[in-house]
Amino acid sequence: MSIDPKTPCPCGRSCSYVDCCGRLHAGATADDAEALMRSRYSAYVLGNAEYLMTTWHPSTRPESLDVDEPGLKWLGLDVKPHWNDGPDRAGVEFVARYRVGGGKAGRLHERSRFVREDGRWFYLDAEG
Repeated sequence: MSIDPKTPCPCGRSCSYVDCCGRLHAGATADDAEALMRSRYSAYVLGNAEYLMTTWHPSTRPESLDVDEPGLKWLGLDVKPHWNDGPDRAGVEFVARYRVGGGKAGRLHERSRFVREDGRWFYLDAEG
């Protein structure tokens, strides 16, 4: 995947993609659950299914993932409160905005749960 080094990161942080989520997409380890969640949002924006599958915990990972829905455009990410449930479990609440085709914009509001194993964070699932 080729992207201009000056392109703002899709996750919404005020830095370039290569200095933010691009590092994680290239193999760096996320420092915390929020960083992993932001990098996964950026992976959805960029259609990087391989990264999404790699960072999904094996116990809940689907067999396949289609990130190429025709006309889907991610519009932005709003990170809400996040929390730790001990040193190796955490959660992040967020709202991701999207539009399909020329239709009305939608919102995905989720409370994601994450687990750290062997020093790496993984997406586990969404609460309730």
